[in-house]
This record gives sequence, C-alpha cells and structure tokens, in this order.
Amino acid sequence: MSSVDSNHTMPTQDARLAGRVALVTGAGAGIGRACALGFARAGAKIAACDISSDALELLAAELRAMGTSVYTATADVSAASDVASLFNGAAETLGPIDIALNNAGIASPLRPLAATREDDFDRVMGVNLKGVWLCMREALRHMEPRQAGVIINMASAMSFKSYPGSGLYTASKHAVAGLTKNTAVEYAQKGIRVNALCPGNVLTPLLELSVSQEVLDQLAAGHPVGRLGTPEEIAACATFLASEDSKFMTGALLSVDGGWTAL
Repeated sequence: MSSVDSNHTMPTQDARLAGRVALVTGAGAGIGRACALGFARAGAKIAACDISSDALELLAAELRAMGTSVYTATADVSAASDVASLFNGAAETLGPIDIALNNAGIASPLRPLAATREDDFDRVMGVNLKGVWLCMREALRHMEPRQAGVIINMASAMSFKSYPGSGLYTASKHAVAGLTKNTAVEYAQKGIRVNALCPGNVLTPLLELSVSQEVLDQLAAGHPVGRLGTPEEIAACATFLASEDSKFMTGALLSVDGGWTAL
C-alpha cells in the first residue's frame, strides 16, 4: 500500500539536497527515520519505505508538517516485486530518484555459529544482503539512464570487526561492504556514486530489543568515546554522502563509530 502528499518542499536553511528525491528503506524507526528527516531538512523530497505502516504514517505526518513532499510504501526489501513497486511508485509520484539510502536491516540472535539455524541465516541474509542487492539493482536501473545518482548502503562497524555470537550479522555486513566497493567501481564513470556508512553501536530500537542493558553498557564502554552513537549523528553523515559535499567520494566505507574500529 502507498500514499502520497504532493506539497512542495519548503525552503530550509540547509538546502544541500533542495529539489532532489531521496528514497529511504527502513525509514520507520531508528537510523532510517533520522535519515529521512535529515534529508528533508536539507530540502529533499522523501520516499519512505518500511514494513510497518503505522510507523510510516507517523513519519509522513512529521515530514508533511515540515512542508516536505512525501511518498510512503509498505514493502519487504527482500522481495523483488516489492522493491520494483517501491522505486517505480516513488519515481512516478515525486520524480526521478536522485538518492537511494538502503538502510533496512535486522539483527540476528547472538549465538555461537554451531547453534545458528537455517531460518536465522535466511532471514538475516534476506534483508541485510539480498535486500540491499535488490534495492541497489533497482536504483541503478533508475539512475543509469540519467547518468546521475547517489547510492548509500548501511553497512556497519561489523563490516570490519567481529563480536562473539554475531557471525550471521557480521557476514551480512561484510558482504554489503564488498558489494558497495565493487559496484562503485563498476559505475564510477556513469555518474553514479556508491558509498556505505559503517556505524558503530547506535542506540536504536533495533539494538535495544536485541541485547540486554548489561550488553548495551559493555558496547558503550567498547567505544573510545565512551558512549553509543545517536541516529541523528548517522543521519548527518548520510546527508553529507548524499550531497555534493562528497562528490569526489565513491567506494568509500565511512566509519561513524566513536573510534571503535580504530582500536
């Protein structure tokens, strides 16, 4: 299901993305929600996707209150038909897609590898890797004819590191990093930039539901800055990658992790 609000984006103090169309998956909560709002504050029109229609309604209301043109769609990024409908609907409603932030992701249960299950593997890889691949593929199909566009993938500090019990999640994020770099090289001369954000541990609903408070405290202590990140801090970096401020960047894995991967 989808909905649209055709209000024109109001002028904002930060106009780096003025008039551009930004599509954000997993936009209903956490980092995705913060990125959608951050892109809107920079002047973009927003196409937002999530599996939760209720979360999308709340986000859309906030975006409309800012004067932002909005398209929303409930979609499963691991389903090719949903992804195609999402991109086509966004482009038909808002105009050509300039920015695609492939943010939708899920955690995996913390288990030693021998204790992991096939359904754990299929679910994590289906969203975190297949979903990114499908969204990248669709974004490229929209962007290549125009020889312009920006793709941002949500990788992770776990694209570089490991944590006991996180084998499936870690594997998925290593794969996203590799897919980002390879695709960036393939499309570097076609006007399309492809980069990835690699956040450290960020205090999102996903993380809070995945681990205990004791583990949260341990994760915070593991960052040299001594705390977890915020969704808004990741969104600020996403806006940078989406804008012309980063026009000489492609194939980059940008660490936003409080120094964690520098250890």
